[in-house]
Amino acid sequence: MTMRERLIALAKAEPHEVLPLIWAFAYFFCLLCGYYVLRPVRDEMVIQGGLRNLPWMMTGTFVTLLTVTPLFGLLSARLSRYRLLMTVYTFFAANLAVFYVLMAAHIAPDWVARVFFVWLSVFNLFVVSVFWSFMADLFTPEQGARLFGVIAAGGSTGALVGPALAGSLPALMGIPPLMLLSDLLLLGCLACIHRLDRGTAGRTRAHHAPPEQPLRGSIWAGIRLTVSSPYLLAICGYLLCLTATATFLYMEQTRTVAETISASTERTQLFARIDLLVNGLTLVVQLFGTNRLIARFGLATALLVLPVVSLVGFAALGMDQALSLIIAVTVVRRVGEYAVSKPAREILFTVVPREEKYKAKNFIDTAVSRGGDASTGWLVSGIKALGASTALIAWALAPVMILWAWLGWWLAKGERERRVRGEE
Repeated sequence: MTMRERLIALAKAEPHEVLPLIWAFAYFFCLLCGYYVLRPVRDEMVIQGGLRNLPWMMTGTFVTLLTVTPLFGLLSARLSRYRLLMTVYTFFAANLAVFYVLMAAHIAPDWVARVFFVWLSVFNLFVVSVFWSFMADLFTPEQGARLFGVIAAGGSTGALVGPALAGSLPALMGIPPLMLLSDLLLLGCLACIHRLDRGTAGRTRAHHAPPEQPLRGSIWAGIRLTVSSPYLLAICGYLLCLTATATFLYMEQTRTVAETISASTERTQLFARIDLLVNGLTLVVQLFGTNRLIARFGLATALLVLPVVSLVGFAALGMDQALSLIIAVTVVRRVGEYAVSKPAREILFTVVPREEKYKAKNFIDTAVSRGGDASTGWLVSGIKALGASTALIAWALAPVMILWAWLGWWLAKGERERRVRGEE
């Protein structure tokens, strides 16, 4: 059996889908490898900057996203899809070059560290959101159900390589060169975008509107489209439930690690090992489980996995808050999110118009997500200042997870209805 035949069998892909699938896999690999090269450094900067400042940094990220989201809307109203994608990634690649110069020259290291935390938090959401908008534009709902799990595995492979590099290279060359390594990987993303848009995309979704046409509309269209659609508002609710529970867990993990491990290098290595474990397990599930789960049990089941897993995990944290348990719950949750929930959420966008795929989706994935982070950060800090324990907050989040599960079921029903209407 040739490599092409094995790929067709593994991904359940049609022969004409193989090249787009390979380029999409490579695109996501480069994107997440570049991010995960930098993520352990960001997590350590949270501790060095003081845990009490974490809500402020999250708020800074949210405010930054509120600023750049309208600018993205302005660009998407004037640029073709291809030029929009190339502009976004070129901009972030230029940013990394600037960070390299500032870090290598030791210019204002404290401020550079704070700005870098905010920048990386914005970068991650923004470029991944744009990636999945592109995928939802290229592939049909039926193709997404079969192929998105394998495409997501490309990101997981990169997310596996990235922490390995981050755990070994700083000892040899320091942190600044990591900026250049991530920059090179972003340039790889640009090459993949070029091949997908110019060479292979037409084979996957020829019935779409011409991709070279700008999306037009107002710079505030992403917000307007979101608040005017019950379907998109439900996606916002699903995402806010996810971010609220994830932010609480992240804060507890960071606090417990800081209290347990005193050495900066050991903390950074622990964060890198957690990333490696999460991404290794995620890759296995994505390659051999995600598309089969969705195909056999449906989209609703995939959207319900994470709320159910979280409910069990938080019940355990309500009884014990040991570092090992917090890490275990974090690992299982992140695997469930990246391997199952994330591809399932992206399928929800395959049945919306192109303007909603780019403008509304970008607003939801960035501003709504980081808004959830910031508000949860302040809320948890405030409740703890009043004397609430970690166990009490973990139990109090149970109703949120029940609402989260109901929203997942409702969204799967809405996606099915929209898909049926689109096929008529």
